[in-house]
Amino acid sequence: MSQHLIPEELNPEGADFLPGLAMDFVIFGFHQNQLKILLLDYRNTDLFALPGGFIRQNENLNDAARRVLAERTSLTDIYLEQFYSFGDVARHDVAPLRAIMEAKGLKPGDDHWLLRRFVSVGYYALIDFTKAVPIADLLSDSCAWYELTNLPPLMLDHRAIVQKALETLRADLDRKGAGLNRWAAPLLSETFTMGELQSLYETILGQKLRRSSFQRKMLSLDILVRLDKKYSGGAHKAPYRYRFPAEEK
Repeated sequence: MSQHLIPEELNPEGADFLPGLAMDFVIFGFHQNQLKILLLDYRNTDLFALPGGFIRQNENLNDAARRVLAERTSLTDIYLEQFYSFGDVARHDVAPLRAIMEAKGLKPGDDHWLLRRFVSVGYYALIDFTKAVPIADLLSDSCAWYELTNLPPLMLDHRAIVQKALETLRADLDRKGAGLNRWAAPLLSETFTMGELQSLYETILGQKLRRSSFQRKMLSLDILVRLDKKYSGGAHKAPYRYRFPAEEK
């Protein structure tokens, strides 16, 4: 058994954790117009999965989510949204997890708490993938970034969870425009052009946007601070740069 395994999560009763409740994370990583997600790889089983975790008996749900997210990415200041709960009976299949545990030298009994049915709370997160340090969980062999358009086969209903997260994220770009600074700031430089902001939107949406319409919409949010141009000979070509307002202390 690997030395890094945490006894309380592998205890057959799972007494330290809420029974039947788990979390799954779709961690979107963005950088230079690339959109990826973080996946766990179980090499001896050919299985891939979303990062997940459990809630301790005396732990708030969102606190647990941020704890697990930090454990997988080494980051703490992350934009995180709870987007859906997955609880269909059909998602309960003990075979993949049993294979994963056995590949690690464990021999779980039929009543092991990890093999029971779980309802999973889905979260999505947005980070700059160059700033994260992916760390595998207790049972996986690696934690790495994969292109969103070229994902390996995922276990259980994790492909559906990814799709639901992506649909929600795209819808949230419109619904939560006023919160633009919360999710976009970690993905952009401290100052940025309207074109760079538009590229971020286009990468997430998977489609091109009209420049004039996008700029008009962004400025209507009244959340961007326009900076003076820095003239360098070709002044008429220099785009305005913007930043988000400084947060009040």
